[in-house]
Amino acid sequence: MATVELRFSALPEHVRTARLVAAAVARRAGVDEAVLDEVRLAVGEACSRAVGLHRSGGVPAPVKVLLTEEGKQFSIEVGDEARHAPYHPGDAPGAVDEAEAEEDEMGLAVISGLVDDVEVSAGEHGGLIKMTWPTMPPPTAALP
Repeated sequence: MATVELRFSALPEHVRTARLVAAAVARRAGVDEAVLDEVRLAVGEACSRAVGLHRSGGVPAPVKVLLTEEGKQFSIEVGDEARHAPYHPGDAPGAVDEAEAEEDEMGLAVISGLVDDVEVSAGEHGGLIKMTWPTMPPPTAALP
């Protein structure tokens, strides 16, 4: 099992770096070339979401990204340390900003559209988006 851990301060300009690292590690892990754009986009969306949550919540901790190759799959976990309070229409005003909740739901919808295997968890101590893609076996050398 090979794992790469990336931590970056919650600044939008670092999201691009996270996308580039994710694509490079995914390629090395054996993720199909045709899927690499989806990996980049999904990681960019997940990292942008985490950056936004950290910035709006005043969280000084870094955003964490784990890239793991295990068996025949490659996974990326994007974690934040922002407090996640569920928003439900009809909640008391100010409980959770409705516009932020809608933006959050839109980001998660984009990720779900890009990644077949995605798990989202969130609570008072932070959230985690785990995305998984299959890897392809390395090509076998042709016999002369």
